[in-house]
Amino acid sequence: MDFPEELKYTEEHEWIMVEGDIATIGITDFAQDQLGDIVFVELPEVGDTLEAGKNLGVVESVKAVSDVYSPLSGEVVEVNEELPDEPETLNNSPYESGWMIKLKVSDMSGLDSLLDVSAYQEFIEND
Repeated sequence: MDFPEELKYTEEHEWIMVEGDIATIGITDFAQDQLGDIVFVELPEVGDTLEAGKNLGVVESVKAVSDVYSPLSGEVVEVNEELPDEPETLNNSPYESGWMIKLKVSDMSGLDSLLDVSAYQEFIEND
């Protein structure tokens, strides 16, 4: 399984890459592996305001339906328009082509509660 070191992670299995005040968010390789074949993705609209810890979308697989939570608060500035038509992209490329949203972060202090790669790997090993 792949866990890029430059990313931050949540215990709900989202990854976050912050560049300036924009956070790109998706689900981890571990999450897509646990879900199995992903068949449906629901994303927020550009302009939506998200609150840290609240739902940002839904991922449905052949096994389950899972909510995806926003790790940070802010405004959605871009959504991955390809995912609704090609949800399997989350399985094939969770960190590159499978990003879900880009968020203009309103409160950077939320980064302090995110996990680095070693803490995330330890979390999933002990979960």
